[in-house]
Amino acid sequence: MNIRQARVEDCAAIATIYNHAVLHTDAIWNEQTVDADNRIAWLNQRQQVGYPVLVACEDNDAIAGYASWGDWRAFEGFRHTVEHSVYVHPDHQGKGIALRLMEQLIAEARHQGKHVMVAGIESRNRASLRLHEKLGFRVTAQMPQVGAKFGRWLDLTFMQLQLDQRPQPDTQQGA
Repeated sequence: MNIRQARVEDCAAIATIYNHAVLHTDAIWNEQTVDADNRIAWLNQRQQVGYPVLVACEDNDAIAGYASWGDWRAFEGFRHTVEHSVYVHPDHQGKGIALRLMEQLIAEARHQGKHVMVAGIESRNRASLRLHEKLGFRVTAQMPQVGAKFGRWLDLTFMQLQLDQRPQPDTQQGA
């Protein structure tokens, strides 16, 4: 399994993985599927601001999963904090792909000088909660019934990973 930066030609596969999560899981709290053009726009937006979109590829270059991070909140005071997402094709779940994607994603965040990575996880998603615990994330908030999908309320667990030990933030804007 190879982890690399996503390319435009990966966007149809990324859309397929995303749409499966939309239609069959409560990992994504959207109910509308997307097409490759939507994911191309998403990829371009992430790349324009220097944020990674990673894909896990098999030897034949088939996409088995993807991961990315973006701004946690759009205010300057949150510039050191990112929120991530990671999704694996259902045929490839349970093979350690999410772990490998996350390890690389965390390394990218540290390289770019980010301080905290946030995860928002549906509280019944035990596999994702365990993965994040394994990576050193800790639960920082539980928010009952803040979402809805499939005719039921969804609870949100926030977890976070401190990426460095800086005693104070950089003072210059954009850093």
